[in-house]
Amino acid sequence: MAPEISPSAEPQPFLPLLAPSPSTPISNSSLPKLSGLCTLNFSAAESFVSTTATDCWASFAPYLANVVCCPQFDATMVILMGQYSKYSGMLSLNTTNAQHCLSDFEKILETQGANRNLKKICSIHPANLTEASCPVVDANKFESIVDSSKILTACGKVDPVKECCQQVCQNAILDAARKIAMDGMVSMPENSTRIDDCKGIVFRWLASKLDPSSANSVLRALSNCKVNKDMANVTKECGYTISNKTACCKAMESYVSHLQEQSFITNLQALNCAASLGMKLQKANVSQNIYDLCHINLKDFSLQASKLPARPTAKPSQATAGFQVKELIVPLLLSSSLVLTALI
Repeated sequence: MAPEISPSAEPQPFLPLLAPSPSTPISNSSLPKLSGLCTLNFSAAESFVSTTATDCWASFAPYLANVVCCPQFDATMVILMGQYSKYSGMLSLNTTNAQHCLSDFEKILETQGANRNLKKICSIHPANLTEASCPVVDANKFESIVDSSKILTACGKVDPVKECCQQVCQNAILDAARKIAMDGMVSMPENSTRIDDCKGIVFRWLASKLDPSSANSVLRALSNCKVNKDMANVTKECGYTISNKTACCKAMESYVSHLQEQSFITNLQALNCAASLGMKLQKANVSQNIYDLCHINLKDFSLQASKLPARPTAKPSQATAGFQVKELIVPLLLSSSLVLTALI
């Protein structure tokens, strides 16, 4: 039976809008029992802890692991470590403290509706909060070795479209990681795990210099466009005069499939990456149009780009994601003939 409504009163809805947002998991309101031994201040990144719980919601975490849940989990931990360094002066935890903190963080997330197996889903271990093999963890020593202003200039604000192909911030992070990894050493292999461990230290330092919201945006942008795969195999098989078309196309397809794995690359990023890659190939002495040779088009650059036509036209009536296709092709028009010939 409908409720009685006075003619002079505004009608009220039968069902009050008290339900939680469909994007917010229903959480357990009870407080988790924490160890009391973790030195991280979880309230310093409270909103991102909640975001992590939402992104790692129990039912969806296994399916959104690499593209949503784990990148946000990692970003929140980096922000917490960055905030910790502000009052401790250290960019890492010892092993015992790391164990307590990771356990406490999981309990907090669980209480807010996150999956119980995040350590397994995201391959997170207490060692991820320590220095691992990186020799520099003191914030003051870090700043005495690296060019702090260079990192902040490159990474203070990251363009999520340009960064994926130009790697401005990523290169600054890598350069700083190499410098602190070399502390006390004469030389080391280019792909040393020590450099990777030191990149984690650089991220924490960066998070300590940015406000949490900016740090989260930068970290998520970087995690969503890991497209800096080595092009050496492509240039080796496709450079100068192509003697083996099969080997060249196989190398190119392998490279492009790496881009497809970054499934959240946007349509605009796909266009920019196609143009940027064309320019890089020319600079690497790849003179033939291997896009055409290997039948590669825009749809091959991103799973997201499957909504784009293989050979876009500049008709004003066509629009994609709020941009006219003509506008989207501007980066291509400014790029190499390799791209122009193959894609337009």
